[in-house]
Amino acid sequence: MSATSKLAVAKSIDVSGTTLLTQAAWILLFALATALGARVEIPHEPVPFTLQTLVVLLAGAFLGTRNGVLSQITYLAAGVMGAPVFAGGAFGAARLLGPSGGYLLAFPIAAALVGFLIGRRTSLSWRVLTMAAGLLVIFVLGTLHLYVFTLHNFGAAVSSGFFIFSWWDGLKLGAAAMTYQEVAKRWGKVP
Repeated sequence: MSATSKLAVAKSIDVSGTTLLTQAAWILLFALATALGARVEIPHEPVPFTLQTLVVLLAGAFLGTRNGVLSQITYLAAGVMGAPVFAGGAFGAARLLGPSGGYLLAFPIAAALVGFLIGRRTSLSWRVLTMAAGLLVIFVLGTLHLYVFTLHNFGAAVSSGFFIFSWWDGLKLGAAAMTYQEVAKRWGKVP
């Protein structure tokens, strides 16, 4: 292969100034971080407390819309295909129909929303609002799924699927926004 053709191949796999290999590595890293976030678990019924939403918000913020979504789809696909990446070491497609299925299915949507909005402004308050919108997507879809598939009582679903998580996710929201704010000052989005 000539030097010219090698350069042409290298440019063809370059997206937004970074190679596809670099992007794939970041996508896999955030998928793995989401799986690790599921392992930091406080058991609770019907849905446990985990650190996953913190990672979902950061995936959207650092990776942007497309790659943030891909990281969360990769995470979900790994779990569906049998990797024990869900809370409690669970796996399988049936997990997506269980009590936490709506939250899990909302991860790519939340990452997309955060990725889309995060760069519009640089203030900390905007970043907090952006990530709060991502959390709201996760809570609303998770609560609706909990109502339809598990509890069949809307008040109970809101109480045990939305309000119970507000204090915990408020802490994660603050941590995610501050982490992104500080890292973005130095590096911005990852490739």
